[in-house]
Amino acid sequence: MQSAAKAPYRATFRVQTVGIEQVEQCANEDYELIPDFANQYAQMAIFKVGDDVRQDMLALQLMRLFQNIFQQEGLELFLYTYRVIATSPGMGVIECVPNALSREDIGRNTEVGLFEYYRHVYGKADSAKFQNARRNFVISMAGYSIALFMLQIKDRHNGNIMIDSEGHIIHIDFGFMFESSPGGNMGFEPDIKLTAEMILIMGDLTAPAFQWFKELCIKGYLALRPYRHHFQTLVALMLDTGLPCFRGHTLEQLNARFKPDASEAEAARYMHDVINRCAHSLRTRVYDIIQWYQNQIPY
Repeated sequence: MQSAAKAPYRATFRVQTVGIEQVEQCANEDYELIPDFANQYAQMAIFKVGDDVRQDMLALQLMRLFQNIFQQEGLELFLYTYRVIATSPGMGVIECVPNALSREDIGRNTEVGLFEYYRHVYGKADSAKFQNARRNFVISMAGYSIALFMLQIKDRHNGNIMIDSEGHIIHIDFGFMFESSPGGNMGFEPDIKLTAEMILIMGDLTAPAFQWFKELCIKGYLALRPYRHHFQTLVALMLDTGLPCFRGHTLEQLNARFKPDASEAEAARYMHDVINRCAHSLRTRVYDIIQWYQNQIPY
């Protein structure tokens, strides 16, 4: 994560589900919560000090709005919106993504590409298990590609990308978004991280799975456009917080990405062009190489 050097502490808790009445009774000094092991589960979390997680909270709140719209429109797009709580401007608690490995860890443990990793975990490419994992990869790649583009999320090295046990891709750590980016806000990375190994899982640029991925991206993008004012309002409420992602033109640039004056066909072509421009982007490759030399993150 971006703040790996800023005193993170990982811990696992036993969490018990309780009702509203029990929560209210906790204010009573005489009340004692009785452990109910049948309703408990393990929850891993990271405590972070020296890092403002309010930006992560904003990104995930916007993604939840994405999820609601996708569900309302009947679109099968996957986003995992893990929980983040800011306890102060420089401290916070972050839920760990369960049953998932970072692409960095996969690279360190196996030294193989994603396609080979999927074949190792899920079996041959024509097996039902692999096909289901590929399907999960496509619907999550499409969901996160829309989010990366609309929120301009950067710093997409392999330490910030995870693969869960069902084959979904999950992005974490949103320390750079909107108008902020690594290297002094130079905006070096492309709008979407779409590498050769990601495309290979879907086949190639002409494969049915990749065409379905593009179709999902376009449909998801078109579904968001009528709700652009909802996103602008939510972002506007945070403009006075002093978060580094706001540099004076956030709302203007966000609105422009919705293409409010374009027809639906024009907006569809716009999103199609964004995907094509990002596929096999040399800038993505260069950024991963830089992360390898600076932080030894495999790519």
